[in-house]
Amino acid sequence: MKRFGTTNRQLYRRPGHRTIAGVAAVAALGLTAAACSSSGSSGASGDGHVTISVNCEPPPTATAQHKEWIEDVAAFEKANPNITIKSVTYTGQCEVPAQFTATLKAGTETNLFYAYFTDLHQVLDAGQAADITSYVNSKTVPTLADIVPTAMAAETAGKTLYGLPTSNYTQGLIINRKLFTQAGLDPNKPPTTWAEVEKDAKAIAALGHGIYGYGDYSASPVGGWHFTSELDAMGAQVVGSNGQAAFNNSTNASQATAILQALHQMRFVDHSMSPTQQLAWGTLQQQIAANKLGMYIAAPDDIYNTIVPVDHGNINDYGMGPLPSASGTPAGSLSGGNGYMFAKSDTPAQIRAGIKWLDFESLTPGKGQFNFTRSKADGFPVGFPEPQLFTGTTAQKYQQLLEASATIHTPYYSTFVAAHETGMGEPPDAQALYAALNTPMLDALTEPNPDFSKLLSTAAGNVNTLLANSGG
Repeated sequence: MKRFGTTNRQLYRRPGHRTIAGVAAVAALGLTAAACSSSGSSGASGDGHVTISVNCEPPPTATAQHKEWIEDVAAFEKANPNITIKSVTYTGQCEVPAQFTATLKAGTETNLFYAYFTDLHQVLDAGQAADITSYVNSKTVPTLADIVPTAMAAETAGKTLYGLPTSNYTQGLIINRKLFTQAGLDPNKPPTTWAEVEKDAKAIAALGHGIYGYGDYSASPVGGWHFTSELDAMGAQVVGSNGQAAFNNSTNASQATAILQALHQMRFVDHSMSPTQQLAWGTLQQQIAANKLGMYIAAPDDIYNTIVPVDHGNINDYGMGPLPSASGTPAGSLSGGNGYMFAKSDTPAQIRAGIKWLDFESLTPGKGQFNFTRSKADGFPVGFPEPQLFTGTTAQKYQQLLEASATIHTPYYSTFVAAHETGMGEPPDAQALYAALNTPMLDALTEPNPDFSKLLSTAAGNVNTLLANSGG
C-alpha cells in the first residue's frame, strides 16, 4: 500500500495510502506544459547549461518544509553552477492517481517525477520512462551498494533501471507505552510472538473503560494488506515462484492459520479486541491516540504523520517492536516506498544532472532530506527509524547522525530497529490481492466459528484467478 512521510520535508511531501479506503481526496498537482520533460533541454554533460524540472516541491504554506527545499536547491546549484533545478510545487499529494495517469498519457511529466514503487509498470506501459542503467554507478551514487536491495528492485524491470528510491519502509508493532505501564507490562519489551501479543493484549484490555489490547484492519483492502505483512513475518510466501497463491499450500497454510487463530482468540475468547470490526485505515491511529488501544501493526510514520499531528497523541507515549511471528524473529515484512523516475524524453545531460540532484537530496546521510541537524533546528521530530533506505556502513553512518540529533526517545524503538526486518516488497497485482485476502481477516474477526481451512482455500482460488487474468 502507499505510505506517508518520513523525515523533515517528507512529513509533508510524501503522500499516503492513495488506494486505501477512507482517506480524503486531495487537490491535484499543477503539472503544466511549462514543466514538461522537454523544458530546459541541453546537450550532454559539460556541453553547456542544463535545466531539470523536478516535482514535489512543498508549497509556501508548508513554511519549514518549503524553506528546506529552497535551501537545498540553492546549495546544490551553487555546487553545480551548470545545473538549474526548476521546482514544481504541489498542493496536496505528490501523486494524485488521476493526474498521474493524465500526465503519463500526455507525456508532460517533469524531467524527474515522483512515483510509488508500485507505479513502475504503469509508467512502462505508458512508455514514459527513461533507461538510466548506464548512468548509475558507485561514482554517480556513492551509497549505491548500500541501498536496500528491494528498494532498488522496485525501480528495476528485468535488468533495466528506471529510477532511484528516496524512501522505503517496513512494518512493526506500534505500542502505547502509557497503557503498557498501566497494565503492569514492560513497555521496553514489546511482544515479539503472537502468543506474547495475546497475553499482553489481554492484560491491557483488563484495564476496562473501553480500552482494548490489540487492533487490526478488516475493511477491504487494508485487512488483506496487513495479513500479507503478517504472513511475511511468519516466513510464509503469499505468491510462489510459479505465479500462484502459496499461502494455502502444505508449507505455508499452518502459518496463515496461526495468524487467523491468534486474531480470533483475541476477539472472541479473550475479548481483548473491540467487537466493532471491519475497521478502515485511520481508525486504529485514532484509537491509540485516545489511549483506547494498546498496540497495532504499522510503519513508524503512522506516529509522526498521523497519530501525533492529526489525532493529537503524545509523541512520548509510543514505541515499536518488530512484527509478531512464531519465533520472535520476523522472517520479513511487507515493504514499499517511493522514488523518482526519469522522463522518456530526458537528454543524457538531464539524466546525469537528475542523478546528481537525487544523490545530494535523497541518498546521502547528512545532506538534503537527511540533514538531521537542520531538521532539529527547524522543529521536526528526529530519530524515527524510517526511511529504511540503507544497509551496511551507510546505515551505520545514517544511524549515528540520526541519534546525534534525535529529539525523540530512540530507545523506545530499539527492538524494532534491532530486528533488521527484511523488506519483501509487495506482491503482484497487490491491490486486488489484498482485497482477496481481506475476507479471511474479516471472518476471523467477525465470525464466532470460522472455517479457516475453507477461508484460505477460497482466498487462494480468488488470488489465482486474478493473477491468471492479470498475467501475474
